[in-house]
Amino acid sequence: MADITQQLNTFLVGGAVRDSLLNRAVVDNDYVVVGSSVEAMCQLGFIQVGKDFPVFLHPKSKQEYALARTEKKSGQGYTGFNCNASPNVTLEEDLLRRDLTINAMAMDENGKIVDPYNGQIDLKNRVLRHVSMAFIEDPLRVLRVARFAARYHEYGFTIAPETLALMTQLSESSELLSLSGERVWQEMQRSLADANPEVFFQVLYQCQALKSLWPDLHNLWGIPNPAKWHPEICSGLHTMMVLKQAVLLSTKTTIRFASVCHDLGKSLTEDKTLPSHPGHETAGLPLIEELCARLRVPTAYKTLALKVCQFHLHSHKVFELKASTILKLYNQLDAWRKPEDFYDFLLCCQADFTGRLGFEKREYPQKDFLYHAFEKLVLITAKPFVEQGLKGLEIKAAIAEQRLAVLKQFKLEYIQQNKIV
Repeated sequence: MADITQQLNTFLVGGAVRDSLLNRAVVDNDYVVVGSSVEAMCQLGFIQVGKDFPVFLHPKSKQEYALARTEKKSGQGYTGFNCNASPNVTLEEDLLRRDLTINAMAMDENGKIVDPYNGQIDLKNRVLRHVSMAFIEDPLRVLRVARFAARYHEYGFTIAPETLALMTQLSESSELLSLSGERVWQEMQRSLADANPEVFFQVLYQCQALKSLWPDLHNLWGIPNPAKWHPEICSGLHTMMVLKQAVLLSTKTTIRFASVCHDLGKSLTEDKTLPSHPGHETAGLPLIEELCARLRVPTAYKTLALKVCQFHLHSHKVFELKASTILKLYNQLDAWRKPEDFYDFLLCCQADFTGRLGFEKREYPQKDFLYHAFEKLVLITAKPFVEQGLKGLEIKAAIAEQRLAVLKQFKLEYIQQNKIV
């Protein structure tokens, strides 16, 4: 039986065309259908899923097919549009409403590229350029372009100056405030999974979007740090360097998010104490709580971000701490119950230490010490003390006492063997 799509005038569109021309793996195939209607699609067996505009799933492949459409701004935000999906809408009209020229190309069933807005030229020149002035009607496009800039940074893409100007215009209006927290987080989370997520935040800072979407992060730019420990000086630049180091250390987006959050408290430092930041660790905690509530950030992200924010200096200064303070740190990090989260914490601290100008290749023995000490301490369990007849709080106290003794000895030996000064 012939495929039902043969009865339709269909074109592969958007990202699949763009990525195939870049020789990049294509994740999703999206199709536009020209000259059809909702009724005709349903009669062929397509399953309608779009509420705001007609999008359908193929009954077998489950791939998306959307009717060619035009949109007209009717309200505020990225959902304030009236959609026209009549059979008279042309492919060129459909492509005109898209965000970037490199996303406004189509391919017919014979592999011929339809490119009315010079997307191939911009693809060749590595330029992210808006298709039309309709760009400023959708505030979500500011985030999308920032995400594309991050995703395609490795290919050498830059944002066209006129497009960046429109992004700035959108950012300085109230339109960004119409975006839901979940939608902002979705774009941010997707960027955190890419190879250069720092570009996403840098672009948002450059076009003034970060000031609306995450003001505490925006405010870090220009805030100085002590030159001895931060040759890059600027707290915003440091945060981006930490994120780059986190990318090198882990693919986990929880770790990358926590790395961005770790110094938010510095945005509240009083001028008279600069470039020092006393108490910035605890000052950052409510800022993380507020952000996570506003963007509906999942608990796993928030939990790690709070731990890293509050205790990263403990890790850096671990060789100066008393064994009892280090043992307390393990307890505060809930390391005994959640060892994987503890390891993630250590990676974040390493990213913080190496995310500084000239520090990128420096050793971070603190992570090694805390990791191997934990391996020894976690072996001390309740079983032998239960066998001795101890009960309740006596067992807890005995475990703590033995762990403290082992930790003191291990710390002494580690410092001597590794010549820690």
